[in-house]
Formats: sequence, C-alpha cells, structure tokens
Amino acid sequence: MRYLFALVALFGLVAGSQADVPSGPAVGKKLAALRVFAATGPQAGKELDYVADRGERLTVYVFIREWDRPAARFLKTLDAAVHEESAQGQVVATWLTEDAEKTKAYLPLVQQSLKFEATPLTLFPGDRNGPNDWDLNPSARVTVVVARGGTARARFGFGSINETDVPQVREAVRKAVKE
Repeated sequence: MRYLFALVALFGLVAGSQADVPSGPAVGKKLAALRVFAATGPQAGKELDYVADRGERLTVYVFIREWDRPAARFLKTLDAAVHEESAQGQVVATWLTEDAEKTKAYLPLVQQSLKFEATPLTLFPGDRNGPNDWDLNPSARVTVVVARGGTARARFGFGSINETDVPQVREAVRKAVKE
C-alpha cells in the first residue's frame, strides 16, 4: 500500500510539471496585436504593440496572472534559456492586472531583483483575462506562447509552474529557431 501511495504521489509531481490547460492562440495562428505598457526594457515607459515591434524575430510571450517565487524561478530560467538559444530572441512577460499603477511601480523592482537579460516586463492593464484575441484560459496562472514571424509556434498553459517547466518551452524555442 505504501508503494502505491508513493507511486501516486510521484505521478502527481510529474503530471504537475506539464502544461495543464490549453491556453493561448492555436499553433499556426497569426497573433493579434498585443498593446501593453512596458515597465522595463528598451521601450520602458511606453505603450506599444509588442507583436508589431518584434516582427519576424523569435519571441516568447508569457502572461502572468499570479506571481510568486516558483513563477519567478521559471521566468528567470526561461530568460537565460531564450538568451542562449537565440541572440535575437526575447521573452515578453506581461502581467494581467487590474491595478496598473501599482504594477507599474512594482515591475522595475522585479527587474532590479532578478536582472533579466532578454525579458522586458510589461502589463496589460484593467483586465485579468488579457487581450481578447489571445485565447488565454482563465484557469492558467501562467500562459506561454512561443512565436516567430508573428505566428504562434507553441503554447502552454500552467496551473502551477516552476523552473522544471522550462525544458519543454526551451524545446519549442529550439524548433521555432530552426523553422
């Protein structure tokens, strides 16, 4: 009986590390505009459409509903992985928030603490559901969309997340770089 319990617990840990729910634009779909406020990065202080800004270059869009230490470890590890896989690659991390002013003040502190290399921190103000045309699942705490050429190449929706989820996203980044 103990072995069965241990096996079930181990299966739960492994299953929890995979993408949990479908979230984000379908693979092959052209991305809709992503108008956000850039709190950090080269465009800091501006509102812009990151899909248009990134053009053909590899971009990993990360939509964050809930921010905690495991999500921070995931984002920091993903930042390093994307930076290693593609010199032109970038992660665009977007907080889905109802309190834009508080988030605008908070995100530079996150950058100062975690020191991202390839990740501007942005916010989508006023709606925790995110942009209408991005098909974000409200059950996903974090949604990741790997894109190149303005088209979704892979998508992941996580109910729980940490740095052990980066390898599957990194593999999608590698494939997108080769396409």
